Amino acid sequence: MAKPQVVVAPVLMSKLSVNAPEFYPSGYSSSYTESYEDGCEDYPTLSEYVQDFLNHLTEQPGSFETEIEQFAETLNGCVTTDDALQELVELIYQQATSIPNFSYMGARLCNYLSHHLTISPQSGNFRQLLLQRCRTEYEVKDQAAKGDEVTRKRFHAFVLFLGELYLN
Repeated sequence: MAKPQVVVAPVLMSKLSVNAPEFYPSGYSSSYTESYEDGCEDYPTLSEYVQDFLNHLTEQPGSFETEIEQFAETLNGCVTTDDALQELVELIYQQATSIPNFSYMGARLCNYLSHHLTISPQSGNFRQLLLQRCRTEYEVKDQAAKGDEVTRKRFHAFVLFLGELYLN
């Protein structure tokens, strides 16, 4: 009976170092936070500022934790009217229901903003306005179920977002 042979792999010396600088792929821009610290003053409208941030989160969802606090602070300074708060809710809702992979991130964003936005106008705070927007969409569920393919897909995106909101 032959004894099994043990093969020992040669040990290679690695050139990797714990002290090596961070690797950034070509085309990566880490200047998002630095260029947005001034907030919405750099933008003509609040809508453009929010939409730019939402697009950034869509492209780089891993940056949520590091940038959400600054974003909320900026919104606390910029969102001062009922209309501005309503516009913020609508922008986030539209992004979360029109881009399939953004429903989870949109729900996280809504959860964070509902706890950290300080404005509470007559029409309701962020959370109340978001729930009103969801109720408006829910009330047309029968028409959406019987509607064309595009309408059904939009309603399915709404249901997915609503589920993510519930989980968050």
